[in-house]
Amino acid sequence: MVMGRKTPLLLFFLLSVASAEVFFQEHFDDGWENRWVKSDWKKYEKMAGEWNHTSGKWNGNPNDKGIQTSEDYRFYAISAEFPEFSNKDKTLVFQFSVKHEQKLDCGGGYMKLLSGEVDQKKFGGETPYSIMFGPDICGYTTRKVHAIFSRDGQNHLIKKNVPCETDQLTHVYTLIVRPDATYSILIDNNEKKSGSLYTDWDILPPKKITDPNAKKPEDWDDKEYIPDPEDKKPEGYDDIPMEIPDNEAKKPEDWDDEEDGEWTTPTIPNPDYKGPWEPKRIKNPNFKGKWEAPMIDNPDFKDDPDIYVCPNLKYVAIELWQVKSGTLFDNILVCDDPEYAKKLAEETWGKHKDAEKEAFKQSENKKENKKEEVDKDEDDSEEEKDDNVDDDEAVGKDKVDDDVHDEL
Repeated sequence: MVMGRKTPLLLFFLLSVASAEVFFQEHFDDGWENRWVKSDWKKYEKMAGEWNHTSGKWNGNPNDKGIQTSEDYRFYAISAEFPEFSNKDKTLVFQFSVKHEQKLDCGGGYMKLLSGEVDQKKFGGETPYSIMFGPDICGYTTRKVHAIFSRDGQNHLIKKNVPCETDQLTHVYTLIVRPDATYSILIDNNEKKSGSLYTDWDILPPKKITDPNAKKPEDWDDKEYIPDPEDKKPEGYDDIPMEIPDNEAKKPEDWDDEEDGEWTTPTIPNPDYKGPWEPKRIKNPNFKGKWEAPMIDNPDFKDDPDIYVCPNLKYVAIELWQVKSGTLFDNILVCDDPEYAKKLAEETWGKHKDAEKEAFKQSENKKENKKEEVDKDEDDSEEEKDDNVDDDEAVGKDKVDDDVHDEL
């Protein structure tokens, strides 16, 4: 087990760890840099961003520090190693907290689990991973939680939409994968999505497919409505004109028949004209519904009882591109016990979330007050300019009056 401890949590760890197997746990206390390796990816292109060790501009506990992106328009890559393991026959829990202090416009807040041997100094965007999980925001179109599993060189994205948090406070993201191939995604200890790896990812071909050889029976009636055979066209219906003379129109007084030609009454749309006659439509008594091909077993499907397994897990990593920096990661956990993860989230995030909200509120109030002071100073400056202009105009007028008086 790899663990970066904070002293107040020590008792909690000792009491809880007996029932949970913790593979990795990081709280970014002193010495965190000895456990993490900053990659040289993008370094020589001068596009590699630096990390700050901080609790952020506002927080619920100033002693609870994480690592925060610090430079705009930069790539970030950092990783930590833990003893290699496989989640075969056990539950896998991947959890961390993330805060976007910068009011993120476009950038990720996700993390990765890597398998096998990785050169951590070369870790980057092209490095294969086993799991990628966490929030991603870009404009108004992308605001979701990624949950991606990699199999045989292919990355499989979750098919369900899982909205992420978009405010500037800390949130805890949890992914739980179980040996029965079910999963849960939690945000702040509340389940947001759950289901099966079989149905919510295209890791394997589908078990059932539509029969490609099936054809709709010739006598299958899929018309829900039909013309009423009893409905008859009214007599004289076809004689109703589309337009009729405008009886309120008057010949203009200046109309000259010799120059303008013979005046004729203009026409207007006929309110009684209904267009070509069609019989009314009624429910089809023979309607059988929309025909669908029957489902059959997919001959290409081969079950994989280990669909949930990520073998040789060995690294936890962060790899991001950020237009605007300020994302702070903390309290990273890889374990086999969802209850342990839940308790840890409450100890590290839950106890301090209200204090963080209040700190953020105070920060926003200070920012607003400062803005009002700047606006007031600008208004005062404009008024002073106006007063100076008025004074200059008054002086000029007095000078003109004096000159006129001297001439007199």
